Amino acid sequence: MLFAIIAAGEGSRLSNEGYMGLKPMVKINGEMMIDRLIRIFLANKASSIAVIINESSLELAAHLQQLSLPVPLQIITKTTPSSLHSFHELLQASPEVKEVCLSTTDTIFDPEEFAGYIQDFRENDQLDGSLAVTTFIDDESPLYVDFDEKSLISQITDAPVSFSPSVSGGIYCLRQSAIGTVATAIDKNLNRMRNFQRLMIESGLQLKAYNFSKIMDVDHLSDITKAEQFLTEIES
Repeated sequence: MLFAIIAAGEGSRLSNEGYMGLKPMVKINGEMMIDRLIRIFLANKASSIAVIINESSLELAAHLQQLSLPVPLQIITKTTPSSLHSFHELLQASPEVKEVCLSTTDTIFDPEEFAGYIQDFRENDQLDGSLAVTTFIDDESPLYVDFDEKSLISQITDAPVSFSPSVSGGIYCLRQSAIGTVATAIDKNLNRMRNFQRLMIESGLQLKAYNFSKIMDVDHLSDITKAEQFLTEIES
């Protein structure tokens, strides 16, 4: 399985609040977010890792290039108009991939829950994909995921449709049928991951919602402290 990371954003909200560095290199409890993801991916038997960064991230490129990993690390340097386009570029660089796990660089979660998520996906080979979801909502524009008693996703919306809403956590495990939908989304001029997720449902793909107790993104300076507290709690 290819494990892929979107690290091509500009981190504008962090920079507007005074953060001077690159977002993927933000340290959470002393560890860069990009390094944390790579470490967790390796612990879950990644066969290869791919990262897309934007063309102005020279310091990040240098950091990634000096890493010594036990699996191939592919670094794609391209500035893209959206996260969906970044995902497309990652797949274009690995045309033979049959399974992929994708995350954005600032997604913070419990590594043990992530290991369960990966194992569940690998054991359910009839699924086209599995999306990480959580009932923890701390996002300016959450994407709601509705699913049945078997955890199969029925719809993805901008507003809650159930009394116990779950939202997308920004982590995706996909197989070939779902991977092929990325190119279709680009051909349709879609430009957001949420629109790609909706397209998968509209295309009749079988997608499972896998629940995490908490997934959070680091978008603001205050989120760094929140992420550190969260990881300290689960690791204690």
